[in-house]
Amino acid sequence: MGENVHKLPYGSWPSPIDAALAAAHDGHPEYVGFVGDEVWWTEPRPTEGGRRTLVRRRADGTQESVLPPPWNVRSRVIEYGGQPWAGAEVDGEPLVVFVDFADQRLYRYRPGGEPRPLTPLSPVGGGLRWADPQLLLDRGEVWCVLEEFTGDGPTDVRRVLAAVPLDGSGAADRDAVRELSDDAHRFVTGPRLSPDGRRAAWLAWDHPRMPWDGTELLVADVGAGLSGARTVAGGPEESIAQADWAPDGSLLYAGDRTGWWNLYRDGTPLCPREEEFGGPLWKLGHRWFAPLDNGLIAVVHGRGATALGILDPETGELVDAAGPWTEFTPTLAVHGERVVAVGASPRSAHEVVELDTRTGRARVIGAAHDDPVDPAYYPEPQIRTFTGPAGREIHAHVYPPHNPGCVAPDGRPAPYVVWAHGGPTGRAPLVLDLEIAYFTSRGIGVAEVNYGGSTGYGREYRDRLREQWGLVDVEDCAAVALALAEEGTADRDRLAVRGGSAGGWTAAASLATTDVYACGTIIYPILDLAAWADGETHDFESQYLESLVGPREEVPGRYAERSPTEHAERITAPFLLLQGLDDVICPPAQCERFLARMAGRRVRHAYFAFEGEGHGFRRAETMVRVLESELSLYAQVFGLNPPGIPTLELAK
Repeated sequence: MGENVHKLPYGSWPSPIDAALAAAHDGHPEYVGFVGDEVWWTEPRPTEGGRRTLVRRRADGTQESVLPPPWNVRSRVIEYGGQPWAGAEVDGEPLVVFVDFADQRLYRYRPGGEPRPLTPLSPVGGGLRWADPQLLLDRGEVWCVLEEFTGDGPTDVRRVLAAVPLDGSGAADRDAVRELSDDAHRFVTGPRLSPDGRRAAWLAWDHPRMPWDGTELLVADVGAGLSGARTVAGGPEESIAQADWAPDGSLLYAGDRTGWWNLYRDGTPLCPREEEFGGPLWKLGHRWFAPLDNGLIAVVHGRGATALGILDPETGELVDAAGPWTEFTPTLAVHGERVVAVGASPRSAHEVVELDTRTGRARVIGAAHDDPVDPAYYPEPQIRTFTGPAGREIHAHVYPPHNPGCVAPDGRPAPYVVWAHGGPTGRAPLVLDLEIAYFTSRGIGVAEVNYGGSTGYGREYRDRLREQWGLVDVEDCAAVALALAEEGTADRDRLAVRGGSAGGWTAAASLATTDVYACGTIIYPILDLAAWADGETHDFESQYLESLVGPREEVPGRYAERSPTEHAERITAPFLLLQGLDDVICPPAQCERFLARMAGRRVRHAYFAFEGEGHGFRRAETMVRVLESELSLYAQVFGLNPPGIPTLELAK
């Protein structure tokens, strides 16, 4: 052992990764696009109230935030939002349209001037919202998705494709906004126009399906509006994740009819593989592929992790970009022979990456990762596959405790926290996350479980959670935790569970139905299925439980049987409960009812409800409080002694 390495118990290792550092690096660039030859994207600003700004990279490589606070480029369509901006070069200068989070209006902006509203305000319900804009300069319009509330309830809403005049005449006049489609479908994505401008394609789906269950690919003729819409692919049992036109006028789409999201051109498979070329459409405008002018197609693809590749549709040959990145997010933009994407790895946070398809060379051009501490403190993940109930495979990433200056004395294995991701139709990516490093560098292991129902492993794996939510996710997380304890990696008596949103549900359900964990951290959770199904959430997920739990009219008992709120008496382990007061997806009422049921039970716990936070904490000060409180919970329950952390008061 080197002379500078100290023997200290797990959980007491000093670390340069404090909560403020982790919070400052939360979030990542999103929604890349070209404006002329320039690359633009959105980027989070946790220390500026959690807003998202628009970043411009000039031809000389300099970067600047083009909108000052409080402008916040973020759409609330389907609450998770979607592509919030579009741009083009006009007379040698950028012209950009974007959605501002505060009022959800669409604005027009030219650098040097002030943003000008293009859409009106509406006093009804959630107002008028816009997403996935396409700038059609020859028509003087922006074509996009319009979400319009028709009443005060979260499901009093309609969605159509709409054309917004670029001249500002719609800013005070709803009638100046043309509706391009009817509202026959509950959900739509933004239209994509064919190269000759004569046809438009978009996706649509209806309750109770989620977009990963079944979507339709619609094509219509373009005149003054859209006419003769017809379904050309997809349906109730096939999910089309994205569609776009190739330069030759053929229609490309990613569909999962084989059990994997693969690429098709006019219905013919292009590169059939047992891996994903698409994913769950949580935000409108996600892009897993982008056709280039030369006929090649840029793709984000993989099984579990994702790579950036270039597909030759004529030969089926697929060549991945070389580089350190092990994960690419579903955003792509192309211009000439340039492809721009967002990539990350276990050693680097998300960066804007440009690939030159002529040379095959990829380089970082924006949001470049800069090590805020010595990378020796980063965790070293292991990609593991565990065996769960009935012999099923469970995918997980295990991050053992890691600190270059410390080792633990022999004898007792490390405490571990099992992280359950949100969604639940999603997955935990294998990327540098300073929140994970915050724990591992102090001597607490983390295991991220891609439980049954996670994406990236085909439809069959995704469908494991059908009607099994609260069972399979809980069992898979427990199986990983117990396997780590059995092999001597984790301490059986010092296991915790943690998750947000759907992961908060899994954490709470795990405390209510298993004796695996000594404590848990439950973040903006679902806790009461019946109330959530009765209109306590937003429209997009209002019928998600039909597939996750089962049709309510057929299995009403299941909704109470599985809800942690209904079984508060079973929870004996200490817990931390964290909630945003502005959350319309998992509202505070869920936490408040749960705590009322816990009253008098003398279970140690703490509850924090944060003003100005919604579903997903965005403010640096919130994230600092969350991480420090979470660490203090583990310290008290596991008997750890982390230096310099305020003690969390646990009520009984």
